[in-house]
Amino acid sequence: MNVIGEHPHRDGGIRIQPPRQIRSIQGFQAYILTSERVQVTVVPELGARIISLKDLQTGREWLWHPADGLKLFRNEPGDNFENSSLVGMDDCLPTIAPCSWRNRNLPDHGEIWTAASKLDLRAWEHGLIRTSVSLNVSPFDFERMIELCNNQVRLAYHLKNRAASEELYLWAMHPLLQLQSGDELDLPSSTRALLNGAAWVDSLTSSQRDGECHKVFASRVREGWAAIKNAKTGDRLRFDWDPAQNDTLGLWLNRGGWHGHHHFALEPSNGEPDALAAAAVAKRCGVLAPDGSVTWQVSIRVGNHD
Repeated sequence: MNVIGEHPHRDGGIRIQPPRQIRSIQGFQAYILTSERVQVTVVPELGARIISLKDLQTGREWLWHPADGLKLFRNEPGDNFENSSLVGMDDCLPTIAPCSWRNRNLPDHGEIWTAASKLDLRAWEHGLIRTSVSLNVSPFDFERMIELCNNQVRLAYHLKNRAASEELYLWAMHPLLQLQSGDELDLPSSTRALLNGAAWVDSLTSSQRDGECHKVFASRVREGWAAIKNAKTGDRLRFDWDPAQNDTLGLWLNRGGWHGHHHFALEPSNGEPDALAAAAVAKRCGVLAPDGSVTWQVSIRVGNHD
């Protein structure tokens, strides 16, 4: 089903709807938005996982999956993330690393990726992918909306605390990205200065890193952007966010050191380290008042053009 149309934009102008399509992929309903420049594919049943992000101008698929191919399947709550399909981009909440917090056993990479999200069909009719889920272990309602505008994928988030008490949380965007020869990390100089001299950030595809894996944090960033660029191919992928809301950038490089896989992740986040229990002690996580809520946004720009 391909539909093109238009409806009033939030600022009072007209937003042209991108073509949209529903496909069955390995038994799961996949919702696809396409512009002239980019195509994004989401599977709501699998934690609203984004399984594909394609640059239609260069043909590059930015999102990674294991070398033996794309294999989609459901996981049970509490599963280790290493036993998942390991494809594409998901959201980690209310923790990234497993931990015990307030007598809750918080699972690896959080609660969202194993949960089936609900799709807002009315939003879909207007060319938007809005998904929501109520967490079972933690008292949070989580919503994410994806809007495609030219070469930008705009993600708007809403998190609500259902509890009658204050709650703490960690959120991180978790995109596993494919690297190609010539890919370089592009960061603001102020962010790079926070990485404590981590040499590998300048050699993402160097064979000298084979057999290794690394994660570092740039904490309290002042500029909310990070990108991968490739001078040979002309490819570029840039993430933009508000550093006043999410002041941390996690960088994960896996060159075979974790289960033999090769991928990279740029992870905008609201704190660190990865375990909520530790971040709470360090006061480096989000705080929501009883019945409170918070919103934030991330924009992913594909290619070199605004």
